[in-house]
Amino acid sequence: MSTLKIASATLLLTLLPHLAQAASAVVTTEHVQTELLAHAPDGIQPGKTLWLGLSIAHQPHWHTYWKNPGDSGLPTTVTWTLPAGFTAGDIAWPTPKKLPLGPLTNYGYEDRVLLPVPVTVPAGFKGETLKVGLRADWLVCKEICLPESGEYELDIPADAAVTTHKALFDAASTAAPVPVTGASATARVDGAALAIEVRGLPTAAQDLQYFAEDTGVIDYAGKAGQQWTDKVLRLRVPISPQRTESPSTLKAVLVAPGQKAGWALSIPVEGGWPAKTPAPTPAPVPVAPAAPSSFLLTLLLAFGGGALLNLMPCVFPVLSLKVFGLLQHSGERRRAVGGGLAYTAGVVLSFVALAAALLALRAGGDQLGWGFQLQSPLVVSLLAALFTLIGLNLAGVFEFGGVLPGSVAGYRAKNPLVDDALSGALAVAIASPCTAPFMGAALGVALTEPAPRALAIFAVLGLGMAAPYLAVTLVPGLARLLPRPGAWMVRFKVLMAFPMFATVVWLLWVLGQQSGIDAMAGMAGALVALAFACWAVGTPVQSKRARTILVVAGLVVLAGGVRLVWPLLKSEPPQVEANATWAPWSVEAVTQARAAGKPVFVDFTAAWCITCQFNKRTVLNDAALLKDFGDRKVVLLRADWTRRDPAITQQLAQLGRSGVPVYVLYGTNDGQPPQVLSEVLTVEQVKTALGRI
Repeated sequence: MSTLKIASATLLLTLLPHLAQAASAVVTTEHVQTELLAHAPDGIQPGKTLWLGLSIAHQPHWHTYWKNPGDSGLPTTVTWTLPAGFTAGDIAWPTPKKLPLGPLTNYGYEDRVLLPVPVTVPAGFKGETLKVGLRADWLVCKEICLPESGEYELDIPADAAVTTHKALFDAASTAAPVPVTGASATARVDGAALAIEVRGLPTAAQDLQYFAEDTGVIDYAGKAGQQWTDKVLRLRVPISPQRTESPSTLKAVLVAPGQKAGWALSIPVEGGWPAKTPAPTPAPVPVAPAAPSSFLLTLLLAFGGGALLNLMPCVFPVLSLKVFGLLQHSGERRRAVGGGLAYTAGVVLSFVALAAALLALRAGGDQLGWGFQLQSPLVVSLLAALFTLIGLNLAGVFEFGGVLPGSVAGYRAKNPLVDDALSGALAVAIASPCTAPFMGAALGVALTEPAPRALAIFAVLGLGMAAPYLAVTLVPGLARLLPRPGAWMVRFKVLMAFPMFATVVWLLWVLGQQSGIDAMAGMAGALVALAFACWAVGTPVQSKRARTILVVAGLVVLAGGVRLVWPLLKSEPPQVEANATWAPWSVEAVTQARAAGKPVFVDFTAAWCITCQFNKRTVLNDAALLKDFGDRKVVLLRADWTRRDPAITQQLAQLGRSGVPVYVLYGTNDGQPPQVLSEVLTVEQVKTALGRI
């Protein structure tokens, strides 16, 4: 068996546990074995309670989560399919255990746990068998976390006792937190902690563990101080510095050492919570006049900025494809001219359509700026898949004509100009995050103009981007400067696959910045599945049966890859951490620094902005410049726009900009307007600006 076949088989076996499974009472993955269980000691009787439960048996060192997972994780969720009249209650969660992981603390379960649910049987129930359906979703973690799910069906005899799993249901009942008769508790906010007093507990146990049912209130990893005085337990529970909730009544569970079932407490907060200080509304920033003084000048800047976009790395892969296509048809003058005009139309119309969408969303109240589409992890993932397909096609793994339906392939053959127009649209999709010189001011003006004038600016921007290629197709003298067609073009076509794959690497890095390392790795796995599917579909075989097997295998693996990555694309963006040099931007940080007499330099950036990353790793990482910043006590702030942030969008608008990169230097004098520097940054430019303050 070839290496590729072995790798493909391994990938298939890896993904199969994550594929949708046929409904049964048991679902097994690599990390857990789950089973839908029932308990009805007296059979299923009208008006009585039937107990159902999801049993989760974990592999060693793997765990799932309680209803409040703690610092990270997700609780297990269940969705029931029951006959009419049956009503399922909430999960009767057993008492969890603390699962420390570095500086974090989670609440959850290891080994085997049963999550029981009471179901009320309707008064008029009659029947011999009860059919129950369940959809369960859980997050299982060790060093990594994997979202998994299962679908279950169970037929329960109605007229006989169901006690097969009595021990498990009894153990779950024993482990459920219980209220203590006569016990009472109160809490008040005391600085950075909750001062809690509990009266009436049955024992004065030491080293009690406090489990909060309310999310976003306490510091889960913080140690709760405790003291017994006259049979009154006094707890001091640290409040989370990132507190998001202010419940009037706390729900908690106290667990004594060796105790299976904790004590359930309801704790009113006396005196309420201190009011959170609202974030100040960004004040209008006086900006030095940098916008063009006339509409004609704006159009000229837009045209120049569009032309310079062709020099940006993000546009090179698409432009190289266009040059390759031009070489293929170098002897067909009419075809080359038509292709150039179609490409130009695709670029201009795509710019106008993207601008129209941006203007419409802004009019609806969304705080968006240029390049907004790449703030979506889904769009980034789709572009990564598209460039993977193009790269595999150029490398000869498959041919589009061989996998497209006959009608579509025939349409492409008869209408090659459609491909040229679509390549123009693709160029815009990948080029829009880049902001070339002159573009920043032009786009800033465009978003303040009436819609017709704004769309005209974007149309001229697209015309400028398409102009170099259009000129080569229209002027024979320029076309003759290109190399002559020959056998080298076959190698050149394969060579062009590598810029496509490099673009995929960049897009995956952007996705990692947006949704975390798990999403990036999941998408990489999905792209491997996509590559396998392309190989399977594009592999020529004589046997119709063998071809069917290959196609089905490719589609199954691809479906598994998509199912694996889909939940990860919805994950929250990782927290931006400050380092010794740069701190996260906020309006308050700028105001506080200037009030302290310190100048401020702000880097408005995004992971999907190539120009931003180039400037960050060269100019803003220059040792001499960083020393100059330090000597002048300049506060360095970084505003990360990788994902949508209305505060950053609003600040950019006040600066007369609608996209990144933007570099701003604030002096200590409030009367001095901030200096907005060029998108293509240089060390000398920054030092000159520093000299002005």
